[in-house]
Amino acid sequence: MPHVSLITLGVDDLSRARAFYEALGWRRSAASVEGEVVFLQGGTVVLALYGRADLARDAGVASASAGTEAGTHAVALAVNLPDEADVDALLATAAAAGGRVTRPARRASWGGYSGYVTDPDGHLWEIAHNPLFPLDAEGRVELPDGSE
Repeated sequence: MPHVSLITLGVDDLSRARAFYEALGWRRSAASVEGEVVFLQGGTVVLALYGRADLARDAGVASASAGTEAGTHAVALAVNLPDEADVDALLATAAAAGGRVTRPARRASWGGYSGYVTDPDGHLWEIAHNPLFPLDAEGRVELPDGSE
């Protein structure tokens, strides 16, 4: 079964982006190449930070444009946490590290608690506690079985 193992984000400043994600608890890998790419471990997912123009060139597209303040974001990445206090704490940490809270955490219609923050390059992250998606001992989401 295919699964997401690595997410690459195009960034404007590798050092700034690395500092932001390290402040959130992601661990930098020795596989990183100074000035070219930063690999960060976060649970079972690897986050790769790559220069925005380099990513566009590598992918063969005209540009890997930044998220816009007034525009729409086509993708939101998410971090699921064990409880509401953890959501509030991570949003505060992200803001202190240079992120921008776009929506403070609040109770959601689906029964959880979530807020949104962008990293310094405008990538949108949902920080959530979802009681319908319990976390295992390693922090992985355990989706309910839908095979009924």
